Amino acid sequence: MLIAVASKDGREINQHFGHAERFLIFEVDAGGARLVDEKKVERYCTYDAFHPERAHVLQAIADALAGCRAVVCAQIGQGPQMEMERFGVDAFVADGPIKATLVEIAKAL
Repeated sequence: MLIAVASKDGREINQHFGHAERFLIFEVDAGGARLVDEKKVERYCTYDAFHPERAHVLQAIADALAGCRAVVCAQIGQGPQMEMERFGVDAFVADGPIKATLVEIAKAL
C-alpha cells in the first residue's frame, strides 16, 4: 500500500501537515517501506487571517496523494484531518523514523 509522509529530511516524520510543500510516497508491505515518489504541493498553512479556509488547497493535496491509503505527519489540524479522511486518505500523527513507523501503521490498516 502507498502511504504519504510529511518530512523535512526524508528520514524522520517531523513535519506538520500544513507546512509541507512535498509529501514522500512510500510503498509499504510486510517486507518494509521503500520510497517510490515525491509529490510537491502548495503549502496549506499561510497564516492569512482573511482566508483561513483553503478548501481548494486541500483538494489539490488530496489529488496529489491519490492512490495513497494514508498520510502520516508530525501534526495535523482537526479540519484538514477530517477533510483528508473525507477524500479517502486516513491521517495519522506520528514521529520517529519513517520506515519503521510506516510498517507499524500499515499493520493497523
